Amino acid sequence: MTAETAHAAPTGPSRSEIDQTLRGILRDVLGLDQAQVDGFDNDTGLFGHLPELDSMAVAGLFTEMEDRLDIVIDDEDVDGEMLESYGGLLVFAEAKAIGV
Repeated sequence: MTAETAHAAPTGPSRSEIDQTLRGILRDVLGLDQAQVDGFDNDTGLFGHLPELDSMAVAGLFTEMEDRLDIVIDDEDVDGEMLESYGGLLVFAEAKAIGV
């Protein structure tokens, strides 16, 4: 082990991997087209903007996030801001998956 690898960040998914996984979850759970999901940016509105993301779909979304990202989403983690935009959901998923 070199000095460089000794100080490397803990292994886990990269931000790019989390982004791609989250896009896949949104595509699969909400039945969205790949092109639509690929076009999401940080400001893309989610809850209240995507008719497919209603209160029933949120439960499925969280379940898939937990399964695919190997995270636990507690009730106290959930707030309106995290579902407001794709960027908000991505920051939340990154924090949970990377342990920030």
